[in-house]
Amino acid sequence: MGEAQPGRRRSRSDLGIALVFVAPALIGFVLFYLVPTVRGIYLSFTKYSTLSLADPKWVGTANYEAIAKDPLFWNALGVTLEYVVINIVLQTALALGLALLMHRIAKSTIIRGALLLPYLMANVIAALLWFWMLDYQIGIVNQIIEWLGLPRVAFFGSQEWAIPTQALINTWRHMGYTALLIFAGLQAIPNHLYEAAHLDGASSGQAFRRITLPLLRPVLVLVLVVTVIGSFQVFDTVAVTTQGGPINASRVIQYYIFQRAFTQHDFGYGSALAVILFVILALVAFIQMKFLRGNESDLD
Repeated sequence: MGEAQPGRRRSRSDLGIALVFVAPALIGFVLFYLVPTVRGIYLSFTKYSTLSLADPKWVGTANYEAIAKDPLFWNALGVTLEYVVINIVLQTALALGLALLMHRIAKSTIIRGALLLPYLMANVIAALLWFWMLDYQIGIVNQIIEWLGLPRVAFFGSQEWAIPTQALINTWRHMGYTALLIFAGLQAIPNHLYEAAHLDGASSGQAFRRITLPLLRPVLVLVLVVTVIGSFQVFDTVAVTTQGGPINASRVIQYYIFQRAFTQHDFGYGSALAVILFVILALVAFIQMKFLRGNESDLD
């Protein structure tokens, strides 16, 4: 038998080296993502409490049937949707405006880097900072409002303001990072397209509508997908500030999952809620990528 070809030996060697580099990430993915996901799906079909020493008891689709009739779940889903809409609209609009300003006016890397400072702050720290600033009694924001002759606002204590306030906090924290993503997309648009549009007599608004937005579509779709998924999973701000109140006005679905699983110790029900949230996020991401054509670009 002839000797193995050098090319084949080299490819096997390269494969072995690649596996060595991939192995740590693969092991981490299996241990911390795949295994918990599979176990969570299994627990969603069981009745299981951490307060009991008994093994999970298979109940089939009973948890999902109970969720369909659970008013707290539908309230949490509605509250979450309200938060997502406010957060997405504000964050995307403000980030797009900041990105355009950075692209045309602010050339300093210091200014661009400063926009990331809120994003580098931990969620809990950001929530506590704004919780104190917006406090009804001693918060500096309400002090300024009263100084202006206006009535104080219970930002976290009223049903009308609880969710919009938390959406504003997270918009403030993530806006700079989102703006930098959009700014990177603006950098990829060739300048000669704007020069040609200017020579044809196009105004700045027309150039924005007909050149900037179409060529930014892949980046904007990425931003929307990431922001929507992150918004559906809001938890830290709610846990630190309102704990779902007042009167369930800010009980988002992630916080409801936490309450059922870790406060009421009903892991089966909590796992079913988590599976439903996973399905919702997968459907939302698929719809966004499909209908917004996120994998296509007009820049050829």
